[in-house]
Amino acid sequence: MSSSPDTPAAVVQRQLEAYNARDIESFMATWADEAQYFSHPSTLLAQGEAAIRERHVVRFQEPNLHGELIKRVVLGSTVVDHERVTRTFPEGVGHVEVIAIYEVTEEKITKAWFIVGPKALVP
Repeated sequence: MSSSPDTPAAVVQRQLEAYNARDIESFMATWADEAQYFSHPSTLLAQGEAAIRERHVVRFQEPNLHGELIKRVVLGSTVVDHERVTRTFPEGVGHVEVIAIYEVTEEKITKAWFIVGPKALVP
């Protein structure tokens, strides 16, 4: 009995849930081994499993880390999320709005681009 393949939206949702749980193993399970992680449009921030893992192990230490999905749009293998992310910045707890564009191939995120808005600190 084989299970049906996950849709691109399901893969991205699993990734968001693992991010919010700060579960690095489940988070990395959604990324392809040679995935690329960009600041939109073309600044490569991390490539490959080790670099993406390293970037998130640090982030997952933040006590207030949480991504809230505002809207998701799916077109074929591309998933675009609008999120409000709570972070612990050096100057305090705050939020940023993020547009995340994911390319999903064979049930793994192969490329992702992020547009990050300005920080808004919580008073």
